[in-house]
Amino acid sequence: MTKKILRHLRSKIFAGILVILPLGITFLILKLVFNTLDSILDPLMPRLTVYLFNKEHSIPGLGFIAFFLLLYLFGLIATNVLGRKLVNWADRIFVNIPLVKNIYLSSKQLTDAFSATRKGSFRQAVFVEFPQEGNYVLGFVTNELTDLERQTRVTVFVPTAFVPPQGFLLFLPKEKILPSQMTIEEAIKAIMSVGIVIPHTLSAPLSGPKSEKESVENFKEMKYLNPKIEGGP
Repeated sequence: MTKKILRHLRSKIFAGILVILPLGITFLILKLVFNTLDSILDPLMPRLTVYLFNKEHSIPGLGFIAFFLLLYLFGLIATNVLGRKLVNWADRIFVNIPLVKNIYLSSKQLTDAFSATRKGSFRQAVFVEFPQEGNYVLGFVTNELTDLERQTRVTVFVPTAFVPPQGFLLFLPKEKILPSQMTIEEAIKAIMSVGIVIPHTLSAPLSGPKSEKESVENFKEMKYLNPKIEGGP
């Protein structure tokens, strides 16, 4: 009887932990982000207080709000003609500082990967067979070119790290590429979470080598999803 009660308590407590743990982790992370952002500009903000129950209370979060207003201001400046000139001028300064150059360029390459409007950004998340047939990895289409034999090759970056960017750059024929149907953000999350954050059902068949006709059709589908790739409708 005692063992049955202990087993019941253990199972219910464990089930409670499984519920509380993700909630607690989420709360702690959000609290850390809020406090960090709030502390950046809070010392510069005027102190606002309210009187409640005959006590004086400071209003928290003004630094947090000011931080996002500052981000909006930077975004507003960066999207006009004068702002773009200022950003380019700042780029030239940072890339000429020896130690800062490596950190700045690596960070900029990472942010460019999320931007669909930047030249050289990731165009599409795809599956490719690597390092051998039958083994598929997630990669990102970065460009399309033609070799000396006038064969179309697609450059696919298979990352092993994002900061700084590290990985393998593959030059593959277009029939070797399978569109993953994932967005760039979803594919990056899947890689950085070592497969934990990933759709339960993949929209691309990974059952073995494809015929050339079927693979070419897949590549045409990828072009349809990404008009930036040459030849897309």
